Amino acid sequence: MVPTNHTVKSFDDDMKFLAHKIAEMGGLAERMVENSISALVKSDIQLAQKVIADDLILDEAEALLDEKVVLIIAQRQPMAADLREVFSTIRIATDLERIGDLAKNIAKRVVAISERSNSVNLVRGIEHLGDLALAQLKEVLDAFGSRSVTRINMVRDRDDEIDAMYTSLFRELLTYMMEDPRNITTCTHLLFCAKNVERIGDHATNIAESVYYIVTGERLSTFRPKEDKTHRIVVDEPNA
Repeated sequence: MVPTNHTVKSFDDDMKFLAHKIAEMGGLAERMVENSISALVKSDIQLAQKVIADDLILDEAEALLDEKVVLIIAQRQPMAADLREVFSTIRIATDLERIGDLAKNIAKRVVAISERSNSVNLVRGIEHLGDLALAQLKEVLDAFGSRSVTRINMVRDRDDEIDAMYTSLFRELLTYMMEDPRNITTCTHLLFCAKNVERIGDHATNIAESVYYIVTGERLSTFRPKEDKTHRIVVDEPNA
């Protein structure tokens, strides 16, 4: 059976809806990451609370997209490249929702960290790490919107940079804790924040791989170190 023009147009409208919803979710996830880092640096509790509230909006958007995908598959029965894009869109939406969760987790720690007078200098490393992850996220969202894969490998390479910086920051925070036990609480919260940012970079890289698959129909090499090196760090205990 040859699809009618009406059916083709309806399917095109469905795909435009999915693309629009991903762009909408991506914009919100991007703002959440930016706001969570800003709230952490500025000890802005009100901004942190906004990030936490925005996570519900992102969750609802993902649920709506999932429902739409089910209808598209049931009603349009997409094939080949169309089916590939539909399923890749689900993966991207999942990554964006998890990025929102990670931003929310950072925001939840703002209150505890802001109560520590010595936290100002310690959060600067998180800020720089967040800048890298945010730049990576913006780039993959642009790639999705333009359907361009020319910079996808650069996005994956930048994830290695994020991992390396996280490892360095992990070592630095451990040193602060060893030097002064009063830093332990603040540094522990910051370690969790840093890990959340590092995971945001991983999800951005996942999105880059999904975009590449949508555009080319091929998968990028699965060989990509997706871990930091913190498990290799050994800190000498101070002499008693």
